[in-house]
This record gives sequence, C-alpha cells and structure tokens, in this order.
Amino acid sequence: MKKAACTACGAPASVVRGSYPFTECGLRNVVLQGVEITRCSRCGNDDVVIPHLNDLMRTLAFAVVSQPYRLQGEDVRFLRKYLNMTQAQLADLLDIHKTNLSKWENNEDKIGEQSDRLIRAVAVALGEGLEGKMEQVIRSFPQIQKSKKRPGLEMDPKNLSFTFAPIPARLS
Repeated sequence: MKKAACTACGAPASVVRGSYPFTECGLRNVVLQGVEITRCSRCGNDDVVIPHLNDLMRTLAFAVVSQPYRLQGEDVRFLRKYLNMTQAQLADLLDIHKTNLSKWENNEDKIGEQSDRLIRAVAVALGEGLEGKMEQVIRSFPQIQKSKKRPGLEMDPKNLSFTFAPIPARLS
C-alpha cells in the first residue's frame, strides 16, 4: 500500500483505490469508481486524485444529456455551468426569462418536456467535444421517462465511461 502525507494535518496517510461520491460536480448521484484516495486515519481527511478532469466533465455532461430520465434542476445547473454560461445567457438562448431558469435550477418549477429536450440539444450543440453526439442524443429522446426517480451515475474516470445504477442509500 502506498503512503503519503495528509494535506490537512500532515500525518502519514494511506493511498487506496476506491469509490468516491463526486458531489463537487454539483450532482448528488455521481460516484467515481476506482479512483486513488489518500485517506488519513488521524483526522479522517480524504484527498481524491481525479485524472483527466476536463475529459471526465465532458463525459459527465454527455451522461446527463443521455440519461433516460427527465432533467432536474441540478442537471440544468450542471449543464449551464459546463457550457460556461450565466443564467441570463442560457435563458436568452432558450427564449425564457431568467427567473424561469432559476426556478428550474432550484426545483421550484417543473421543466416541461420540450424544454428538457431543448436544453439537452443546446448542451450537445455547444458543449466542447459533444458536437458529434447530437444525432445519438436526439434519437434517445423517445426513451426519456417521466419518472422522478433518478438513477445513480457510476463513472470510471480512467476509461471515461459511465453506467446508470441504483443510488446507494447514503447518497440519496
């Protein structure tokens, strides 16, 4: 087992491979699989090494637009931030008032079916590295379910792949 120093307290720490709930991305349901974690037994700090972060975020954006469930507020916020847009900029593209977008992002108002599909299409069309996936995403629209039950999203940062899975109780 590799050893390292804890970045929080300086004590010796163990380096292990494991699963990590990637809440820093803004989505509750994302778990990174097989990542390197520096774990301190003294203070409990975990430092995670996330390889190829830009590629991982692109893969995550593709996973969000590809999910077979209706978008929720955190999905819209994630996609907007991935596109590096303000609420006003995305609202202008969608031809809605920015207060509507804010209500969607905060789950205060339901996102309509057409708006859901438009947000996905805009994200794929304007998202760096996603342009070539437009046809695949649009052809998946009929499979979008109306269920509010969200799948977990397990990501393999090394292979830049993802699968939808039941959300572990500790993350839901």
